[in-house]
Amino acid sequence: MAALRERLAIPVLAFGGILMAVMQTVVVPLLPDLPRLTGASPGAVSWMVTATLLAGAVLTPVLGRAGDMYGKRRVLLMALGMMTVGSLMCALTSDIGVLIVARAMQGAAAAVVPLSISILRDELPPERTGSAVALMSSTVGIGAALGLPLAALVVQYANWHVMFWATTALGVVGLALAWWAVRESPVREPGRFDTLGALGLAAGLVCLLLAVSEGGTWGWTSPRIIGLFAACVAVLTLWWRQQLRTERPLVDMKLAARPRVALPHIAALLTGFAFYGNSLVTAQLVQAPTATGYGLGLSIVATGLCLLPGGVTMLLLSPVSARISAVRGPRVTLALGTAIIASGYVLRIADSRDLWMIILGATVCAIGTTFAYSALPTLILRAVPAGQTASANGVNVLMRTIGQAVCSAAVAAILVHHTSLLAGAPVPTLHGYLLAFAMAGTVALVACAAALSIPTDRASRETPRTGRPTGAARDEALEGA
Repeated sequence: MAALRERLAIPVLAFGGILMAVMQTVVVPLLPDLPRLTGASPGAVSWMVTATLLAGAVLTPVLGRAGDMYGKRRVLLMALGMMTVGSLMCALTSDIGVLIVARAMQGAAAAVVPLSISILRDELPPERTGSAVALMSSTVGIGAALGLPLAALVVQYANWHVMFWATTALGVVGLALAWWAVRESPVREPGRFDTLGALGLAAGLVCLLLAVSEGGTWGWTSPRIIGLFAACVAVLTLWWRQQLRTERPLVDMKLAARPRVALPHIAALLTGFAFYGNSLVTAQLVQAPTATGYGLGLSIVATGLCLLPGGVTMLLLSPVSARISAVRGPRVTLALGTAIIASGYVLRIADSRDLWMIILGATVCAIGTTFAYSALPTLILRAVPAGQTASANGVNVLMRTIGQAVCSAAVAAILVHHTSLLAGAPVPTLHGYLLAFAMAGTVALVACAAALSIPTDRASRETPRTGRPTGAARDEALEGA
């Protein structure tokens, strides 16, 4: 039985990662109808997405640090439990206030992937870690590609609460499997939890992401948005100083400032921006009315199916990305992935009218994302001590989240300023979409440059079972950083 649990640990953790991505996307098909279904305003309904984004951004580094200190399995189960309870609350209510709180609870699931990657490092021998980490990284795209069409089918043919009952059942299954198959990691970094640092980071991130998310609605020059950005700068500056003075900080800023850690974080932010432009713009482009001259007028279900090949490709190519990292190093894999993302946007600019070319371009972007996302956690694992892997990967995921939020705001700004009238209503022009593709492709190239700037690493020598580096190897990793 113990051998069976050990063999199933990787697919169980991957299932949890897919669930996390599904939970983030299932609400998208509902957004147009939720004002009617809940009796709330469109602005209030939009908080069902914003609350998940904010909670995920805040909780990912916090839960990662808690996992390093108190046990990664314990915190993983807590994150999956919060996600499942949030889904159950959505299934039981139509009150917009409760729905927003429930969606915030589901945001805790964003910590599942960095916690799982840290568990894999601790539990697997070095020769298996690369492929397992690559699989975990690909679950983000797989879950997103599966979640949209499945949710659209449920919404189209059943009561909308059925969707949340289904995700609740999946959450219970994922939680039970993780409790059964995943054992607690022996690698800990004891100490006192930095509560003040967690509160400071939460306040700074809420100000930043709220300003980025609502800037288009409230106005980028409005007092509220300017005030939020100013508060963000002030709070994060104080937080940075507090982290440098704290004996056991939430985020080790001295370690994070080293090139082998800082540059992967910068590359994560840029890659998150470049990756998100693909799914965000593609979904809007193919659903545009045919009367625009470029739109295909596809339904939400058909739109999800257009993105599905990319998700399947991510699953199939995750072992390939792991192999490239093993042979050439994760730095090369990251640079290759971001270059492929940029080439995918070249295809999107060349032809965004034919469905097969749209699917091809989106799939090429997904291939690049597979390589880039699989390399990022491997770079972090090689650059930080074993006792800080969950918190460091949590920060890396946070940077990707910020990149996606900034991409959403930037794409919205471009499309708002490039519109034409159709039946008296403004719709984005094809030129606006192409500009958005060009912007995302340029950011991908900048991410490629950041990847090539990462100092050549020397993989740490790890013991086969605990994943803890030997003293010499840890010293080499920190010295090389």
